[in-house]
Amino acid sequence: MALALYRKYRPATFAEVVGQEHVTTPLVNAIDGGRINHAYLFSGPRGCGKTSSARILARSLNCEQGPTSTPCGVCGSCVALAPDGPGSLDVIEIDAASHGGVDDARDLRERAFFAPVNSRYKVYIVDEAHMVTTQGFNALLKVVEEPPEFLVFVFATTEPDKVLPTIRSRTHHYPFRLVPPTTLRGLLEKTCAAEGVTVEPTVFPLVVRAGGGSVRDSLSILDQLLAGAGPEGVTYKSAVGLLGVTDDALLDETIDALAAHDAPGVFRAVDRVVEAGHDPRRFATDLLDRLRDLIVLDAVPDAGGNGLLDSPSDRLDLMSQQAQALGSATLSRMADTVHEGLTEMRGTTAPRLLLELVCARMLLPGTDGSAVATLQRLERLERRMSIAGEHAGRPGAEAPVAAAAPVREAPVTPVREAPRAAPAAAPEPAAPAAPPAAAGPRKEYVRPSQRAAAPAARPEPAAPAAPAAPAADDWPETVKPGSGARTAKPAAAKPAPEPAAPPAEQPRRTPAVAQGEPDIPLPPEPTDDEDWPHPAEPAAVRAAQERAQQPPAPAVPRPAAESAPAPRGAEPTPVVTADPAHSANPDQPAGGGELGTSDVRRVWPELLKVVRGHKRTTEALLKSAQVQDLAGGTLTLAATSPALAKMLGDDLNKDVIRQALLELLGVRWKVQVVVEGAGAAPGAAVTPEVAREAARQAEAAEARELMAEREAEAARPEGERAPAVDPEQAALQLLKAQLGAQPIEG
Repeated sequence: MALALYRKYRPATFAEVVGQEHVTTPLVNAIDGGRINHAYLFSGPRGCGKTSSARILARSLNCEQGPTSTPCGVCGSCVALAPDGPGSLDVIEIDAASHGGVDDARDLRERAFFAPVNSRYKVYIVDEAHMVTTQGFNALLKVVEEPPEFLVFVFATTEPDKVLPTIRSRTHHYPFRLVPPTTLRGLLEKTCAAEGVTVEPTVFPLVVRAGGGSVRDSLSILDQLLAGAGPEGVTYKSAVGLLGVTDDALLDETIDALAAHDAPGVFRAVDRVVEAGHDPRRFATDLLDRLRDLIVLDAVPDAGGNGLLDSPSDRLDLMSQQAQALGSATLSRMADTVHEGLTEMRGTTAPRLLLELVCARMLLPGTDGSAVATLQRLERLERRMSIAGEHAGRPGAEAPVAAAAPVREAPVTPVREAPRAAPAAAPEPAAPAAPPAAAGPRKEYVRPSQRAAAPAARPEPAAPAAPAAPAADDWPETVKPGSGARTAKPAAAKPAPEPAAPPAEQPRRTPAVAQGEPDIPLPPEPTDDEDWPHPAEPAAVRAAQERAQQPPAPAVPRPAAESAPAPRGAEPTPVVTADPAHSANPDQPAGGGELGTSDVRRVWPELLKVVRGHKRTTEALLKSAQVQDLAGGTLTLAATSPALAKMLGDDLNKDVIRQALLELLGVRWKVQVVVEGAGAAPGAAVTPEVAREAARQAEAAEARELMAEREAEAARPEGERAPAVDPEQAALQLLKAQLGAQPIEG
């Protein structure tokens, strides 16, 4: 039969006792100084070395070279009192749990006055001393108060308050403590090395946490794992299954889903816990421990370096991102919610139901009237107000702020736009009414030149008037499906001479269409993986590009009202583009059905590293975003503000993300960026200034790398240098290859 590890590696000297230096050092000094007391009280949690220290004390007192704090280990007394020794007649161990009555105390008192047989001291070690009855303590009181010179009492207990005060006051009290995790892990690693068994490093935190700071409990758990280990040793998977703890991957998935306010993901995690046969109470306990670690990491960013958290560096990086995504108020409220749920789970017959209710309360802070939930909602409102104040007065600022507001928009009443100035004699054909947006998932595109500065009722034109000034925000508008709004009737464009080039002082405005130019079908609305339209080019240039890119055969069909050329100044009918969902898409996901949202969140740190290799600014912006959803081959990223969403939604940044996804996962997904919704859990307060500063630092680092590359290129010999490339020629080649442009001879 194999000897248990906690008995095999029981300490034999005070120097071998781990984690109790505050007790062993005074005892060593007292023994070496000859100040030996007649009674000691060792108190503390179970398995922390109380009884072992009592045996070491008896061994030190009866050593032939002593009393000494370092027993020789070769004399008869040291050999008998060794951890694997037979014991000594002069050292008596009594279990007070079964011998705590008054009769047992009287028997001890009668035998205590007999001198030791072959030792210097006669030592009584009373374990579980708090189990001795009051009558038993009263029977021992006289002998404990005035014992013979050769008699020493050592009381060991886990509850010193239950020891009779008259007994406790006559002893030297040494309180033992739980062993710190770092010290306990070192002991476990040393034990595994002595046993010659390979153990994965991720197993030790599980054993330390399961042991709860008790050396005996931790060694017992390690002994069980070593007994069931295979040829490969103790693996993390086998330890998780044997100890019944929740897998870190499942906890990470739950935390990421809570941070993204992904209710389906949270309840899927609960279902996985139950389907795997785990106890919902244990899952809630492990989730509370994880929230505690995130709270500590949020308050102390270097908690892993100073010993507050015992986790690998890669785990600390992931946990830091989780803490930033949730925020201190959210973490505190969720921890309180889980703690209250654990109290409610005691004795319940439906633990899964209570766990799901706890998850629902964590996802809905608005239903909680506590001060912490109110603080969370206030933080969310303050963040949105700061974003709204920063973008006030900027073009297009109202739309993003309104999109982030936690209120439902009212249906928009169809209103005609005020026309731009047109000749009075121009006929006005009736344009067919635009179909309602709810009739089908179609998207309509309105030209920038057909927008007015302020919508109003359409009056009848009386006389020619001066052309209206172009709007300050002349961006194209897109009517989203299901928004409840109808397309406004476009106004006629004012004929104007074709400009040779766009005005230098207004580079972002769209000039009017050239006079006499026939109406050209509008291009389809950008798909979801493209950003909002860029500032429009001059009408002549745009028309030439459209004519060059559109083949004559598969031309877009015109509505019936546009079959004939419209009179000058007439209103063109809005062109309704085809549903992009039914059109061919070359970027269909390759194997996307095998991956889910939780999988992307799990590999998010690796994806950031790949993005960093392509473009540092994109990586800096992605650090303030999080994965919200993956459905239909479209990866949705949630940004904390409209400004960050616009910066991250740039075509160049999304191309970098798609390329990184292709390199890392081998998939071709669409990428869209949205603003964190009203119901989403608030993340860290990442302001646009912080994002811009991070992007600026990334650009500076990228510039430094570019300068270093140029210096290295200049330092090469003449024959090894790369051929110089003319930037203008490279730009022309890019235009020819990507846009089909042809140089104009002349």
